[in-house]
Order: sequence, then C-alpha cells, then structure tokens
Amino acid sequence: MMTTRSSEQTTAAHDRLYRALRTRIMHGELAPGQALTLRGIGRDYDVSMTPAREALRRLVAEGALFLSSSGRVSTPELSNERIEELAALRALLEVELASRALPRAHMALIDRLQTINATIGEVVVNRDAVGYIRTNLEFHRTLYLRAQAPAMLAMAETVWLQLGPTMRALYGRLRRTDPPHYHKLIIAALKAGDEPGLRLAVRSDVTQGLRMLAG
Repeated sequence: MMTTRSSEQTTAAHDRLYRALRTRIMHGELAPGQALTLRGIGRDYDVSMTPAREALRRLVAEGALFLSSSGRVSTPELSNERIEELAALRALLEVELASRALPRAHMALIDRLQTINATIGEVVVNRDAVGYIRTNLEFHRTLYLRAQAPAMLAMAETVWLQLGPTMRALYGRLRRTDPPHYHKLIIAALKAGDEPGLRLAVRSDVTQGLRMLAG
C-alpha cells in the first residue's frame, strides 16, 4: 500500500508534469499530430509511469491531446470546422472579457500592454514561433485578468490550449513581419474608453488569423 508521503510525491510530480506539458502545448511547442508516449514523457521529465499517465489523462479530458481508438496519444489535428468553432468561441469569450476589463483599464495596464506588444515585435523579427504565441497570449491574459472573471478566463485558456499546435502551424503560414495590427487598435480603444471599438478590435484579432487557416 502506498504511503501518504509517496502518494503526495506522486501527486506533486503529476501536477508539475501536467502544468509543464499544458504550457508547452498552449505555446505551440508541439506540432499538430505529434505523438506522446508514456516512456518518452517519463524519460524527458524524469517521472514514473503513474504521473505521466495521470497528466496525459487530464490533458485528453481538456481537449489538449487526442486519444485514438488504438490508444495513441497525440496533439490534435483540427478540421476546418473545429477551427471555425474555436475561433467563434474565442470571439465570444474574449470580447466579453475585454469589455469587462475596460472600466479597470488604468494607465499602468495600458503601459504594460504596450511593453508586451513591443516584445512581440522583437519576437516577430527573430522568427520565433513559440515566443510569438507565448507573448501574444500574455498580452491577452494581462488584459483579461482585469475583468475579474476567473471562470470565463479559465474557459478562454482551455480554448487556447486546444489551439496551441494549430497556432504554431498558422504562424508558419502567416510569415509575420510586424506585431499584430489589432493590438494597436485594442490599446487605442482602451485609452479612449471606447467599448464598441475595443469589442471590434478584440473580435478581429482573435478570429482573422484562424479564419485564414480554415479558409
């Protein structure tokens, strides 16, 4: 029978592994359709089979990984219909989060968003796909935290998680040379207290690239 201490260690290992894999998937470090094995995860993260199995089970449940009928676990390869659905979900959730954040968008927040956007510009110049996805999500998360709507933000993060590998594929297709145009419009709308402008800028930002991929 497992002791309490070893049980706690297994739980801690599983949680660390789950968070590490979740971040890698969300930031597009894994390509669409990339397989993951218990043995490979155990070797890469120096964990036993039990926490590896638990972490994969949680990520499959969240839609971050796909479990085939043969038992193969991989990152999802999304159909055009699924991309459209997730883009629509982003528009619904993130427009609402931005709208709720607007009354709390003080200059310190706007300055922070401008700093993050400048970092995105540097990452784009360096052709760093994972860095681009990470800083882009940081821009959105920083704004949405001001909404003080944790359940809604958690739902948005689940959508980001499902889209991570696809965003990696999209970045390669876009060949970006500039920061996202709509980020500047988001910042301008926040400065002006312009809710309709903010809603339109956020909706455009979170859907236009994905629609191109599904088109």
